[in-house]
Amino acid sequence: MTSLPVASVAVVLPAAGSGQRFGDHANKLFAHLDGRPLWTHAAETLLRRVEVNLIWLVVSPQDHDRFADQVSSLSQPDRVRLVIGGAQRSDSVAAALAEINRSSSEATRWIAIHDAARPLLKDSDVSAVFECAAQTGAAILATPVTGTLKRGSGDNSACQTIDRRGVWVAQTPQVFAVDVVSQAYARHRGRPATDDAELVERTGHPVSLISGAADNLKITYPEDLAVAAALMQTRLS
Repeated sequence: MTSLPVASVAVVLPAAGSGQRFGDHANKLFAHLDGRPLWTHAAETLLRRVEVNLIWLVVSPQDHDRFADQVSSLSQPDRVRLVIGGAQRSDSVAAALAEINRSSSEATRWIAIHDAARPLLKDSDVSAVFECAAQTGAAILATPVTGTLKRGSGDNSACQTIDRRGVWVAQTPQVFAVDVVSQAYARHRGRPATDDAELVERTGHPVSLISGAADNLKITYPEDLAVAAALMQTRLS
């Protein structure tokens, strides 16, 4: 099985969002899960990977100092760099890519972009998406849609059933060759996109899907944190 070389991957962790749906004035990534900040769980999983050289944590100016304090508590804080992000997620990823291109050695051949709010990332899923990216140049974790899909305009509106065959829910990490994702962002020009893979798709480069764990959930609402805590306990039991 083809894999990525040691220290060839730069990880981008976008963490500059406001998290308004979480219902708190503070960044949701500061919420604690199993006794430590939410974002550090994914960071530690990725720091254990020999393929990863650095993690680029993209933060807002107002959160910079707090994140810097929390970075110091990681197992390998010297492998984490802070970057000031932008108003949109795509702006934050673009800022990280610019820093990587300016600062990294030629050893960095791959970019892995992971939601900092996905704390339950499995090492086996990281291996799978890294291996696929090594073969195709672009790969993402995703899960197949299992429920019935409906399209409607809102409450009390008529709905239409959508065929779910072949429909997947995108997850992260999303892993790309440096030139592939750099070209995608160079062509972005502000047109809305829901994830990094969509930008890559627009360039004509195919993006491969790798089936990931269903519990690689993104913390969006306060109740998601309770679900994550229960899932974590299940893993540990």
